[in-house]
Amino acid sequence: MKELAAKISSSELEVLEVLWRSEGPMPIAAIRAALEETHSWDASTVKTLLRRLREKGAVDCEKRDVFYYWPLLSRKEYQRWSTQSFVQRVYQGSARDLVAGLVECCPLSPEDLSELRGILYPDERRG
Repeated sequence: MKELAAKISSSELEVLEVLWRSEGPMPIAAIRAALEETHSWDASTVKTLLRRLREKGAVDCEKRDVFYYWPLLSRKEYQRWSTQSFVQRVYQGSARDLVAGLVECCPLSPEDLSELRGILYPDERRG
């Protein structure tokens, strides 16, 4: 999936976001309607983006009365790749430096800290 995630353009990612939010396969008209909130893309642009995503293996479709689309690449898989890529490019692979940078620029609430402790030390929560 790493190679696939690296090939996703920002416009294609916006189409994937619509599909990820959906509770099931979506017809192109519904995809286009969801994208109209932020873009004035015409139908051919949305069709082109969906075709490219399908060629890349990120989405699939099925012909019913019209074509219905759904994601094959999950949001979690894409986020994992994006995070790894970001840490490599910006922090030379150091997760510690990434976390330090986040804490310096974005204060964490007590709830955030508690949740992060649970992620970092899962065995302590079970005890």
